[in-house]
Amino acid sequence: MVDYHSAGPCGGNGPGTNGDYMAQEDDWDRDLLLDPAWEKQQRKTFTAWCNSHLRKAGTQIENIDEDFRDGLKLMLLLEVISGERLPKPERGKMRVHKINNVNKALDFIASKGVKLVSIGAEEIVDGNAKMTLGMIWTIILRFAIQDISVEETSAKEGLLLWCQRKTAPYKNVNVQNFHISWKDGLAFNALIHRHRPELIEYDKLRKDDPVTNLNNAFEVAEKYLDIPKMLDAEDIVNTARPDEKAIMTYVSSFYHAFSGAQKAETAANRICKVLAVNQENEHLMEDYEKLASDLLEWIKRTIPWLEDRSPQKTIQEMQQKLEDFRDYRRVHKPPKVQEKCQLEINFNTLQTKLRLSNRPAFMPSEGKMVSDINNCWQHLEQAEKGYEEWLLNEIRRLERLDHLAEKFRQKASIHEAWTEGKEAMLQQKDYETATLSDIKALIRKHEAFESDLAAHQDRVEQIAAIAQELNELDYYDSPSVNARCQKICDQWDVLGALTHSRREALEQTEKQLETIDELHLEYAKRAAPFNNWMESAMEDLQDMFIVHTPEEIEGLIAAHDQFKSTLPDADREREAILGIQREAQRVADLQGIKLSGNNPYTSVTPHVINSKWERVQQLVPKRDHALLDEQSKQQSNEHLRRQFASQANIVGPWIQTKMEEIGRISIEMNGTLEDQLDHLKQYEQSIVEYKPNMDLLEQQHQLIQEALIFDNKHTNYTMEHIRVGWEQLLTTIARTINEVENQILTRDAKGISQEQMQEFRASFNHFDKDHGGALGPEEFKACLISLGYDVENDRQGDAEFSRIMALVDPNGSGSVTFQAFIDFMSRETTDTDTAEQVIASFRVLAGDKNYITAEELRRELPPAQAEYCIARMAPYPGPDGALDYKSFSTALYGESDL
Repeated sequence: MVDYHSAGPCGGNGPGTNGDYMAQEDDWDRDLLLDPAWEKQQRKTFTAWCNSHLRKAGTQIENIDEDFRDGLKLMLLLEVISGERLPKPERGKMRVHKINNVNKALDFIASKGVKLVSIGAEEIVDGNAKMTLGMIWTIILRFAIQDISVEETSAKEGLLLWCQRKTAPYKNVNVQNFHISWKDGLAFNALIHRHRPELIEYDKLRKDDPVTNLNNAFEVAEKYLDIPKMLDAEDIVNTARPDEKAIMTYVSSFYHAFSGAQKAETAANRICKVLAVNQENEHLMEDYEKLASDLLEWIKRTIPWLEDRSPQKTIQEMQQKLEDFRDYRRVHKPPKVQEKCQLEINFNTLQTKLRLSNRPAFMPSEGKMVSDINNCWQHLEQAEKGYEEWLLNEIRRLERLDHLAEKFRQKASIHEAWTEGKEAMLQQKDYETATLSDIKALIRKHEAFESDLAAHQDRVEQIAAIAQELNELDYYDSPSVNARCQKICDQWDVLGALTHSRREALEQTEKQLETIDELHLEYAKRAAPFNNWMESAMEDLQDMFIVHTPEEIEGLIAAHDQFKSTLPDADREREAILGIQREAQRVADLQGIKLSGNNPYTSVTPHVINSKWERVQQLVPKRDHALLDEQSKQQSNEHLRRQFASQANIVGPWIQTKMEEIGRISIEMNGTLEDQLDHLKQYEQSIVEYKPNMDLLEQQHQLIQEALIFDNKHTNYTMEHIRVGWEQLLTTIARTINEVENQILTRDAKGISQEQMQEFRASFNHFDKDHGGALGPEEFKACLISLGYDVENDRQGDAEFSRIMALVDPNGSGSVTFQAFIDFMSRETTDTDTAEQVIASFRVLAGDKNYITAEELRRELPPAQAEYCIARMAPYPGPDGALDYKSFSTALYGESDL
């Protein structure tokens, strides 16, 4: 007897893989083999198993004890199941020849790492049934069961796990072993139904009819799966514990029969996975294109409205434009800011998913890049800023115009009232019939008129100056203003000429007249300027005023107080003028002279002086009230300025601080990516909770605009600056969160550890000198050199660096982001699906053909993904209905045909 203990474990698997297990299985239990039921089951099963392989060589065995005794069919069996050639057998009939042949077979088995305990060639040659069955079981273990591997388990455990997984969905099936779990036959039927459901009507099987169940499974397996009948239904049912080795041998035949289907299933799953990724990416691309188109269309519609500078005629119309602009700021623009931010987030997420799935970078349609949208957005904000400035300037201009137009009308009305009847007066010929005293009176009256005329020269010049300013400011009613001004100037010229003519006439007559009333003349001379002063005072007291600061209204109040301080002197002057008139009357009374009642030298009577003086006295308190009201208004405006400045001086620095803190978080490496993400989301929540402060500031700004307050010396912040900062803060926190989420997605998809992630970030930050979040080409090259890449300044190094730059910067922006950097580093160390793998998977489904048919795709893939492939695969030259899966696979990855 030859002892094979010395053979030891050898072969490709080594002792760590099959040695221990085989040592346990080779410990053949001699007592169990004496059980007749088990021996019968093993004889039938092992004989059928051997014949399933020997028939490939055109032979079979009838008696397992006798037919292997000469070693010839045993060597042939080993050659068939291993695919290897054994040494040439000896053809002699002598016992020594048979022993040599069996030894050659046993040596071959031992060379495969199998320990043969107490099995010798002489026992096989002698027809020892126990040893022969033990040898055949060892062969079955090595060549049919050992190589089975399911989820890190192999051999018997792997086969049992495979059976459990395949039969798990079926009722009344609970595979826990290879003996009693198979007695009712349902487990065999479940295995067949799981892989070939059309062959078994599983729902019609009954647990209480095991013989029918077993025979059904054995017959179907033999007829349709080419698995010979290795077991007897009655033997299994009538045995308390069926033979485990017989059951394992038969079940392993099912595993090998369905292994091809398993490969097809794996290939189909790979294709489904790739197609699902591609469909999801296409959906994201379509969403980006639509959102970008809608946003660009809104910008294109809005910019012409903001660039429209058509002036309006009234303040009310311009204020309506300003209100429309405020509605745009409050209602229409904020949602678009959110859409723009979401668009950038979607674009970054899509690019990350494309990189992770080894797909080409997404290039949006022409004019729809993120940079294109940013350029359009900048144009929009420039137009917006210019439009607001124009609106405010237009309101100031119209306000100034209204003030000047009202001032022009007041002065023109006063002047026209003064000039009324002056031409007729100057054209009178009363001096032709007057006495000497009358003519002297006329001369003095004319002198008084000339004094009055000179006093009105300033008003005429003011009227002309105001009309000129209205023309320069493009006042909408300038034609009527110009016509009225021209009429006043022409009339003024006529009055000047007539005054000169009348003076000459009176001087010629004066030589003939000597009587003069000195008192009336003095009255006229003093009454005329005083009357003009009162008219000017009434005009000033009724003059409109416009101020924007408390200092300006305080200046007007001071000027008014100064005017009031002159009233006692003016009152004394009035009393003195009235005293002259009373003195003239007294003298006339003393001399018995009867006066006509009117001063011949002036039309300014005491009644006129007193009436205008009373009017001045009435206008002074009204002016006081108007100035005090305006002072209260300016104080209220100052309160609004200080209120807005107080809030703006808090919100502005807060936004700047948050921007700096977020920038530090994106650069520093404190904690894991999840910690950084939680930290950033806390910042995001604090920003959202800070929104009421922005709303309060907007309300305060609204009050300032409604009060037409145009400047604020208490703060350097404008609402526009704070709005821009707030929008930048929202965009920055959203973009930073998206970058960290993409880093987590990349880390998890590529299997990168936290330590590797921190190492990548440390290397990146070391060369990111300006902390801008991106490396220039030279910085990136220095980083690669520090990591051991050969990209020095030579031809080979430059070529390698150009290749790497094409991977990390496909758009040629001239900078490398941290996301692109970790994508590259993870791509260098991890594996992803490739076009070659997808082509290999399609080849499995196509049965190793260079093309695939629509029928095969519909059979192997889910309906939606099968139709997706059929719609996109190009026809393959050859049989009708053939489809080219190679070009389709390479197109998925943006590669040229392999």
